[in-house]
Amino acid sequence: MRRLIVNADDFGLTSGVNRGIVEAYSRGIVTSATLMACGAKFQEAASLASQAVQLSVGCHVVLVDGTPCLNSAEVSSLVAGPVPCFRQSLIRFASLATTGRLDHDQIEAEITAQIRKLQSAGIRVSHLDSHKHTHTFPAVFKPLLRAASACGVRAVRNPFEPLVFATNGNWKRRFKLGIMRGYRTGFARHLAESGLVTPDGCIGIVATGGLTLATFTSLIENLPEGTWEFVSHPGYNDADLDKVTTRLRRSRDNELAILTSPSVKDLIRREGIELVSYRQFAET
Repeated sequence: MRRLIVNADDFGLTSGVNRGIVEAYSRGIVTSATLMACGAKFQEAASLASQAVQLSVGCHVVLVDGTPCLNSAEVSSLVAGPVPCFRQSLIRFASLATTGRLDHDQIEAEITAQIRKLQSAGIRVSHLDSHKHTHTFPAVFKPLLRAASACGVRAVRNPFEPLVFATNGNWKRRFKLGIMRGYRTGFARHLAESGLVTPDGCIGIVATGGLTLATFTSLIENLPEGTWEFVSHPGYNDADLDKVTTRLRRSRDNELAILTSPSVKDLIRREGIELVSYRQFAET
């Protein structure tokens, strides 16, 4: 059996992203989305989620390139000096994470605060993932698992993409993901100890920002047995997005077109792949 979760990241980032995600759910193949607790359009996204009753909504944990829910003093190891913002550089964050310079209790507290904000808005949080896949690092993953358990969240993204799918995308992205792949064994061990569940892996990470219909078709046609997650970023490249620091601009329109394409729906049916949400996955 082959099952596929299609998750849309960055819910709450802008109105255009919110609109794109809801359209990719209502007209396309998106089954789940992850909401940014400190996104500029959080309240709008929470309201939209309440109307999209079959859309499984999780927490898109942000520890880089964003603003914390807690005040700076409570997350001093995560912010860049006196400015109440996380560091923008993933490389800098990785350096601190791998050399023991991030406070694990502060990470757990911030992740808990982000989950609780969603729950307070009426969101039944089905799963967790993280902006720029920071939960790949053990310094983040272990506190994240504790926060998930404390908040009653049962599922988490498996951020590792099989090598067979990692041939597309630019060399910098492949290089970064190659380094992160070294954390796979520890990820599996910590997850087993926590009792949480995760899919067999992700597809589409390396192709992020450059996804084409041909690439998506190849990913689907070669999908292995098991339950997999396709990581997507649909949305509209509008004036609001111009105000956001992101490399994903025109690609959001492209992904929205792919995820709502009738030919993609036909492809899924032809391949005999079952579309499931994170909520369905966590409850089976």
